[in-house]
Amino acid sequence: MDLRALRYFIEVVRQNGFTRAAETLHVTQPTISKMVKALEDEFGGRLLLREGRGVQLTDAGQVVYDRGLEILEQAQLLRRQVAEVDHITRGELSLGIMPTTGHYMAPVIALFQQRYPGVNLQVNEQGARAQYQLIQEGKLDMALGLFAAPDPALERYTVARQKTRVVLPAQQVADPGQPMRWSDLHDLPFVLYTSDFALHEHVLQQCEAAGFTPQVKLQTRYWDFIGHLVAAQVGVAVMFEHVIARYDPQRVASRPLVEPEIPWDVALMWRPGYLSRAAQAWLNCVREVYPQPLLGAALPDFQN
Repeated sequence: MDLRALRYFIEVVRQNGFTRAAETLHVTQPTISKMVKALEDEFGGRLLLREGRGVQLTDAGQVVYDRGLEILEQAQLLRRQVAEVDHITRGELSLGIMPTTGHYMAPVIALFQQRYPGVNLQVNEQGARAQYQLIQEGKLDMALGLFAAPDPALERYTVARQKTRVVLPAQQVADPGQPMRWSDLHDLPFVLYTSDFALHEHVLQQCEAAGFTPQVKLQTRYWDFIGHLVAAQVGVAVMFEHVIARYDPQRVASRPLVEPEIPWDVALMWRPGYLSRAAQAWLNCVREVYPQPLLGAALPDFQN
């Protein structure tokens, strides 16, 4: 059995379509179709049924999908164990990085690749909630996540501490140091991250606690687009300090959010228990770059 064909098949199921799977895997759609067809020929029957723009598993396809997940996990474990015998000179390390936090991990990646050039870093870019789920399912070795409270299900190492602020058009902010309460946002329209970002759920929860449901005008995965929407007065946004620091201060400004003011940890997370040598090496690099957590909008300043 071709493990690559199995991986492509599983990704088609995860993405519920060949086109989205091709985009995720950075290959052409005909390539994926060919590999899935080869897998079906090998097993002697249909594994997937196309339904509109999506797909549905056949009974045989469900078996291949479930067992395929186990096979790929075992293959990844085998590669790690061989790499460990070879003193981390080769192998793979799967990492999750939130789109807004790449600047935290850039110096760590540079240091890691300098020391372990043979290890292939597989980077997954999704929101914090999606990264958390992938870690729990064992699909990532480590990920950079967000925590507003301790989580006993995961180990973690904090690289930065953030607070949320409300982002508004610059002309509407006379004093950026003047706090706003969550209840003050009652009559304002919102632009939000999509639901796979931890901040999405946080905003909904805090608005509910303040006694109102936010008027959500638009949702997007892109922090810079949110800034443009705020500047255009489509709505206000709730964002972290390190993201707000990237916005044009001539177009948008921000104010602290209080009652409650909730601090967040930007932290590397992983499942308790065994850590591969590559994962331990990555953690050591993170600790070297961040011996203490950064505060607010501070940027990493590490020379390796």
